[in-house]
Amino acid sequence: MRAVESVEAVAGRGLDGDRYYDVAATSDPPRPDRQVTLVEAEALEGLRRDYGIDLPLGDSRRNITTRGVALNHLVDREFMVGGARLRGVKLCEPCEHLERLTGLTLRPGLKHRGGLRCEILAGGTLRVGDLVSPA
Repeated sequence: MRAVESVEAVAGRGLDGDRYYDVAATSDPPRPDRQVTLVEAEALEGLRRDYGIDLPLGDSRRNITTRGVALNHLVDREFMVGGARLRGVKLCEPCEHLERLTGLTLRPGLKHRGGLRCEILAGGTLRVGDLVSPA
């Protein structure tokens, strides 16, 4: 995982350069829940505050970190992030794999606040600071 100032979101595929981008091109059918993931900065701050666990942004393995957006409310809803139209597919619950990668016990602290898996309905450029808004 690496931070970028902007990235191209491609409908039906994902984020150009992401680990699932090329997989989406060869999947039959492509998995919409792996196209882009979001996590709330407040969830990571709560993990630090309530559980004493400091999980750096990149270690969360989510593509986009938001602030001031209730991601759980976006399941089955369409919304915009910058120039791209997304649909919340399902919650991105923390898993054993993430715990193995980080060496941290994350599931209790991120249960129901581990992020949101989204499908890209209409592509566009995403930039740091873009707003999340209703579609």
